Amino acid sequence: MLILLPPSEGKTAHTEGSPFDFADLSFPELEQERRQVLDALAEVSAREDAMSVLGVGASLAKEVARNISLHNEPAARAHDIYSGVLFEALNYASLDQASAQRADESIIVVSALWGAVRFGDRIPPYRLSMSAKLEPLGKMASWWKKRLTPVLDTAAADQLIVDARSSTYAAAYKPSNGNQVAVNVFQLRNGTPKVVSHFAKHTRGEVSRFLVQQPVAPENPGELLKLIQAKWDASLVQDKKGLALNILLPEDHQFTTVNKAV
Repeated sequence: MLILLPPSEGKTAHTEGSPFDFADLSFPELEQERRQVLDALAEVSAREDAMSVLGVGASLAKEVARNISLHNEPAARAHDIYSGVLFEALNYASLDQASAQRADESIIVVSALWGAVRFGDRIPPYRLSMSAKLEPLGKMASWWKKRLTPVLDTAAADQLIVDARSSTYAAAYKPSNGNQVAVNVFQLRNGTPKVVSHFAKHTRGEVSRFLVQQPVAPENPGELLKLIQAKWDASLVQDKKGLALNILLPEDHQFTTVNKAV
């Protein structure tokens, strides 16, 4: 089983640690592409119109400035860098050893800068969305798509792919093996299912955590559905984008908190 996740917008900077090394990253065949994006990002981030090109506000000026010198920034494991709602719900730090190992092996984060990384890869925090357009590369989702597809298709082989990415990041890679399920999350609002972004991110994190805690991974959509239904109101539906696992949260749904490891 592979679990595809989007990166979080928020990332945790570390004050100590050696810089990243291209040679240590998963999917080393993407090194040349990563170098191209890194160079283009550094050039854009040094421009006066950097904030506009990257689609961020003035409050993120420090993060954009960091993009200029990512080769020298302290790096940390990807699971320590990504810090948004989804990753807080997954809460890697509190997983037992076996579950953490399964997370390292099964989770792939699709990234506008790195293409794809695994949880154990050491990276610095950065600011770049898959929706951004970097010259001379163009829009990142389109640029990465033809480069990621052969690499991730090879990594996936015939495994079940659980796709918990947002649409922005799903545009950068569409699995080809026919054994994939997108995770959609809805909440009842006045009796009608609605998409609530915060709840959707959080639930996708919970689903990812739940799956890596299972000693035996599901091999197909039917097995996945049976497993998920033990905890959520869920169904498999065929929509215009393919097969989807729809999770329906009740109107009174509240976040559950996972105790963080000390």
